Amino acid sequence: MRARVSWTLVLAVFLAFPRFQRDRIEEMGFGEIFRIERMRVDSALTQALRSRWDAEATAFVFPWGHMIPSLEDVSRITGLRAYGKPVSGFTYPCYHDLAGRLLELLVEHRSSLVPRVALQASLGLYEAGKSAGESEDEYLERIVRVSRRELASEPGAEVDMDLRRFLVLFLGRLMFATRGDTVHCHFLPLLEDLSEVGGYAWGAAFLAHQFDSLGASERQTSTSGFFPFLQVWTYLHLPSLGRGDLTRPGLVPIARHWDSHRDSRNLGDQLERLQEAIDSYPYLDSYLGEGDEGQPWLVQAYPYFGRSVWLHALNLVLPLHLYLSQRLLGLLQSVVEFPVRDRFRRPGRSFWGLHDTTDWREWAKEQIDNWERRGKAVDVAGEIASLQALLYSAVQDREATQRQTAKLWRELERVRSTGAGGASSSRGVVLKAEEAQRHLEERVSKNSTSQLKTSLTADTDQIVLSQEMDLRLTTEHAMDLQGQRDQLQGQRDQLQGEIQTTRSERDQLRIWAEAAEAQVAEATK
Repeated sequence: MRARVSWTLVLAVFLAFPRFQRDRIEEMGFGEIFRIERMRVDSALTQALRSRWDAEATAFVFPWGHMIPSLEDVSRITGLRAYGKPVSGFTYPCYHDLAGRLLELLVEHRSSLVPRVALQASLGLYEAGKSAGESEDEYLERIVRVSRRELASEPGAEVDMDLRRFLVLFLGRLMFATRGDTVHCHFLPLLEDLSEVGGYAWGAAFLAHQFDSLGASERQTSTSGFFPFLQVWTYLHLPSLGRGDLTRPGLVPIARHWDSHRDSRNLGDQLERLQEAIDSYPYLDSYLGEGDEGQPWLVQAYPYFGRSVWLHALNLVLPLHLYLSQRLLGLLQSVVEFPVRDRFRRPGRSFWGLHDTTDWREWAKEQIDNWERRGKAVDVAGEIASLQALLYSAVQDREATQRQTAKLWRELERVRSTGAGGASSSRGVVLKAEEAQRHLEERVSKNSTSQLKTSLTADTDQIVLSQEMDLRLTTEHAMDLQGQRDQLQGQRDQLQGEIQTTRSERDQLRIWAEAAEAQVAEATK
């Protein structure tokens, strides 16, 4: 089933739920996903990004350095919660009994796969196919009406069953989808107590799933899971690719701003252009000026931003090497040693649902402790990397000037060594040599051999002096440019210090405010 179709089906069930059920989903932290407009899949963009993914570093590798989707990206783009308990717990070799008890659906023995048709039918999606000539909105309205007839409308055991079935479809077919047409129920043990579902860091689990999907077999041409995240991340950080249309600015989460740009060229032509353009320098200050108003999930996730941490999605335990993207971008890339990912044994992707009963809270205890400690702060602030990005073009200009200066020195040495008889490769030297030749021919008929030698020497000296003057002016201009760059660097450093001071004061005020609220709450008990 195509990802866009899965999105439509999940959205239809959400809209068909009675209001109190939708409120429960909102409280779990999933409500923002259903406010995002349905988006076209950009297969060419996904393939181009996959070609730059380094599975060892769990990062994109570009000529100028690393880039890594972060927890802040997930939180701002999707609205998923990037804070709370790690998504960890038991996985089982067989989900037959658990699915029968919590979903009343049949799952084969030694399997974690729920029959998709039966799951959809249990949610009222009997007629899930789109009719000929039916628009997207008409299709959505029709399946919402069909689904609403089958869903329980009053609180009780039936509504809990409906909600668990919906969450299995939402998590297993949209957010954490696997390749193919199957729906897994790996997260079913975490859904037994529905009151606990909202306490998990689903945004961090989603990011781990994205990393795992990007690092899958190179024969795959797309990623699994909620595809708009990676597309919008690219629109923000690699805007020169021109793959997104900003149609609804000002909404939250940020994914609501964008639509996928229509490209009429065939996939091969699109991919060829993207492969050429994807190495362009990024825009690192994508969230500059973005506030947190109306985004409570963002405020509570702040302590996890800007930190290298282990991400958890049951048997997926992957590192977020955020420090890689905070290093000197393309300037002084030193060797990086990566921690061993698999210091604990974990079954591979092929064995999901077939391995022994495993408690990942024990197997990945060290990594879970790392998450609960909120990982490790990145030593070099992200703003420093942004400033280096801003100065990158200035550095390139200076290097170009230095190369031009070196070229002029080589031209000068060539003129000095060959005299007027050796034509220079630069246009200025050629013109001066031709002028000298004309003067020389005029004097041949009038002067003796000794006068000719004197004239030749004088013309050569004139050319050399002219080139030395050009070189001196070029060198002085290069020094002026360098001085201007250094002055700008000083101004930026000063401004950065003021910004950091302001942020520190803001954070302190927030801490005081939270403490005051806690005291008031305690006093009113």
